[in-house]
Amino acid sequence: MENIQAIKQRFGIIGNDIHLNRALEKAVRVAPTDISVLVTGESGVGKENIPKIIHSLSHRKHAKYIAVNCGAIPEGTIDSELFGHEKGAFTGATQDRKGYFEVTDGGTIFLDEVGELPLTTQVRLLRVLENGEFIKVGSSKVIKTDVRIVAATNVHMESAIEKEKFREDLYYRLSTVEIHLPALRERNEDIHLLFRKFASDFAQKYRMPSIRLDENAVTILLKYRFPGNIRQLKNLAEQISVIEETRIVTAQKLQQYLPNNKGNFPAVIGGKKDTDFSTERDIMYKILFDMRNDINDLKKLTLDLIKNGNIEEVQEENHHLLEKIYSNQELKESDIEVLNIPQNSSEEKEYDFIETIEEDESLSLQDKEIEMIKKSLEKNNNKRKLAAKELGISERTLYRKIKQYDL
Repeated sequence: MENIQAIKQRFGIIGNDIHLNRALEKAVRVAPTDISVLVTGESGVGKENIPKIIHSLSHRKHAKYIAVNCGAIPEGTIDSELFGHEKGAFTGATQDRKGYFEVTDGGTIFLDEVGELPLTTQVRLLRVLENGEFIKVGSSKVIKTDVRIVAATNVHMESAIEKEKFREDLYYRLSTVEIHLPALRERNEDIHLLFRKFASDFAQKYRMPSIRLDENAVTILLKYRFPGNIRQLKNLAEQISVIEETRIVTAQKLQQYLPNNKGNFPAVIGGKKDTDFSTERDIMYKILFDMRNDINDLKKLTLDLIKNGNIEEVQEENHHLLEKIYSNQELKESDIEVLNIPQNSSEEKEYDFIETIEEDESLSLQDKEIEMIKKSLEKNNNKRKLAAKELGISERTLYRKIKQYDL
């Protein structure tokens, strides 16, 4: 069994963080088995290295290794890509096609972004994990395969299970062994080491002297949270290497390349979020619930005015409702409009009149949704990923809404 230092040199992994070393140790120990592995961690932490290590140290190392990005394959074709299809199974299927699970028989398949798989595909994948069987699209013949599955995701799986976006039984089959890679901000001692390695690589690539950070610049670098993790750090080193003429980078120069966004600040743990929306549907329910309460308050005020006809008395008795509806603004007699109802109107007609107001109010749901999306985008500096997370919807859904409302 290779030691951890040899693994790092072989796969170009830089760093001495204790959590990184623990993840590599688990990968080395699990490699000789056929146990399925789930690699977790934020986007950009280098999750793709773990399945390569596992495959190269396993008895399958001479067989095929295929990496599949599940999030990049359209939902309509992902079953065909993974499991293959028969000729004529759907429009455009002009010939038989082998899927990745058939092609990789005897080897290892890496399913990146497995949390993005559609539920129907998750059912097929579960069957492969349980008994090594699958059926091509458009076929009724069961095919056997012997494939080692290593999956990776940056999705919080427990949350996805609660929202019914990921099957719980599949999660437990995939995560027989779970390997978590720490975020770059949790590897503080490795940040400068990685930067120097990237700077050296780009100096060699572009045939120029390597850039170096002065003492103050190193301090700035270590304090930055790097939401894009190693991928962002590498991009930063490349930008500075190419653009800056001076090879010594000061703190002032470095700050020009670091995005000044809210993602640099520590997250509040245990604090209440601005919104409690978990799904797009919950947004609609929240808006409807708030509107219903406001309409009920308006009903009460309107009925009191109809019965009493005394504006001052109604205003005094329902002062708390008026403050709630008008957001504690200064109230004047002119702020309240008395509805002149004909004397011969029945109570039933008066109630129908109020119901008509409710129907008119409900037509503003779309405006409310547009307003919430605009506010979230402004708050997050037009970063769709952060805005989607705050609204509790997927980035794909938010992008569709932006196009739909021409925002």
